[in-house]
Amino acid sequence: MLLAEDEASLYLQSTTMAVWAPRGQPPIVRVAPGREKTHFYGTLGLLTGREIVTRADTLNSEATAHHLEQVLAAYPGRRILLFWDRATWHRGPAVQEVLEANPHLEVWVLPPASPDLNPQEQVWKAARRATSHNHTVSQLPDLADRFEDYLRSTSFESSFLDRYGYKPFRSLFK
Repeated sequence: MLLAEDEASLYLQSTTMAVWAPRGQPPIVRVAPGREKTHFYGTLGLLTGREIVTRADTLNSEATAHHLEQVLAAYPGRRILLFWDRATWHRGPAVQEVLEANPHLEVWVLPPASPDLNPQEQVWKAARRATSHNHTVSQLPDLADRFEDYLRSTSFESSFLDRYGYKPFRSLFK
């Protein structure tokens, strides 16, 4: 399997985007007074469009290792090539243990400061557009459920493999 992984934080604070409204009646976007947030790990199957998502209270090595275990459980015994960035929580003893215990999971690190190369970023963008822009949800757990449900129920296409010449590798990871 060819996969791309990244993390996102979701705030109760509504983000805005352009919307149509009747002339003279601008839309009202409610603002939450706090900065309450939750985090998500997301892994996109580059061949399938399937999303594996894990909600986490914090982004650290243990949470990353837990998410990697979820990914491995989704593709038991399969050879996996995982693209991810250089986040500090991608290192650490818990992550190293998972990687050492699963030699069929290989990680390729994306270049520094290149979120545009990670297809998972487009998944976050689509999920935010669908669930958290201009929202009126008043409780973070409800918004997080909505965000997670969207990720789990939507298939996401990516042109990453075609764009960067990975076609020769497709047959190795089906």
